[in-house]
Amino acid sequence: MAEEHRISAFMRHHYRHFNSASVVDAAQGWCDLLAEQKGKMFVTLAGAMSTAELGISLAEMIRNDKIHAISCTGANLEEDVFNLVAHEHYVRIPHYRELSAADEQALLDRHLNRVTDTCIPEEEAFRRLESALLDEWQRCEKSGERFFPHEMLYNLFDNGSLEDSFQIDPKDSWLFAAWQKKLPIYVPGWEDSTMGNVFAARCMDGRISNPGIVRSGIEYMIALAEWYKSTSAGAPIGFFQIGGGIAGDFPICVVPMIRQDLGMDVPLWSYFCQISDSTTSYGSYSGAVPNEKITWEKLAADTPKYIIESDATIVAPLIFQYVLERS
Repeated sequence: MAEEHRISAFMRHHYRHFNSASVVDAAQGWCDLLAEQKGKMFVTLAGAMSTAELGISLAEMIRNDKIHAISCTGANLEEDVFNLVAHEHYVRIPHYRELSAADEQALLDRHLNRVTDTCIPEEEAFRRLESALLDEWQRCEKSGERFFPHEMLYNLFDNGSLEDSFQIDPKDSWLFAAWQKKLPIYVPGWEDSTMGNVFAARCMDGRISNPGIVRSGIEYMIALAEWYKSTSAGAPIGFFQIGGGIAGDFPICVVPMIRQDLGMDVPLWSYFCQISDSTTSYGSYSGAVPNEKITWEKLAADTPKYIIESDATIVAPLIFQYVLERS
């Protein structure tokens, strides 16, 4: 077994059926898109992937040009930075299933915000980032500049205001890697995040008087459409979806929007994979089988399509490593 193919060779030998086979098929499909078709990959992040420290493997994919744009929730955007500046203060709760309501209240009293088995510390994470962002928001208000939410965080990396607070190696931060590559990021529904809530509060208490300094979701869609038009003109684009929700629903719609509402001829997504624990019952869009997307003019009948029904914290790093080894 070649050392450079150690993980992918293990997967190809052992992962032969059911979800494990889908993992290998999807990973190899990603490699084929990049290597054989000279394509690009668009990745979406839902859930609590940043708090799960997916950045350790995701950042390496970004640095190696295996990912070319990202859509994520506001929570995933900020939680990668929370981990970057407050990691030493996080508290892991391995027995989280056994917690009583009183136990949860005790965590709140300690200003610990639980995400499954991990507690994010309010003071060290939320307030540290809030302080730096408030300075940036007020600077933008004075200068008349407007930025997207991810660009505001890029600006903090540019000016080094968070650097003294780093508590992990920044190479394990996917957002830091994205900033280094100036990767396009799209954050639909940013207001549904801690820093989005904070921004609304600062507008309400008067410390920010112009909410327009943070660019909107509609502007994100327009920017995404421009990126898709220019990028798809030179290369096929794949869609790799981790979880469901707005992080995936928002960007995949850009293709029918361009084709049907703008009347412009652009290619459909050229690859689709979703790691999901959702089901198709009760009208779940997040759990819809890929073929349903054919009816919405997002995917073609012959688009390579994969569904992996599993835990993304287990599956995604394996796929990333496979792609790093094989493409």
